[in-house]
Amino acid sequence: MQIDIRRSRDFWAGLMLIGIGAGSMFVARDYAFGTSLRMGPGYFPSVLGGVLILFGLVLLVRGWRIRERLEPGWSPRALIILPFAFVLFGALIERTGFVPALSALIVVAAAASRESSPREVVILALFLTVMSVAVFVWALGLPYRLFPGS
Repeated sequence: MQIDIRRSRDFWAGLMLIGIGAGSMFVARDYAFGTSLRMGPGYFPSVLGGVLILFGLVLLVRGWRIRERLEPGWSPRALIILPFAFVLFGALIERTGFVPALSALIVVAAAASRESSPREVVILALFLTVMSVAVFVWALGLPYRLFPGS
């Protein structure tokens, strides 16, 4: 049984997660770690990096075991639309507030895929916007304006 890991989607995803996790741990190496109750500036990037490395290892092993292959090709549509969605979010957040900017980001980013339906996009935008407001604004207390003029 010979598996070509160069064409395994899980192998490459695992390698990417391991690289990002190792990179975040490397950047945070000189920051004070702290404890769980009194977290230092290095706590979050180190713990998150470790979790990413663990998930990456799981995907890497899965890529060796499963015979799924990557289909060659790339999407110029996604390469144009996704960066545009992030720039649009950055431009809108100050002018329109967090909720409209995030909703626009989700709807425009969903246009990068030909497989998403309008119903799915609306449900996803509503769910992600509500969850993001709950986490970032209410739970973490970040000072984002939710709507223009608020």
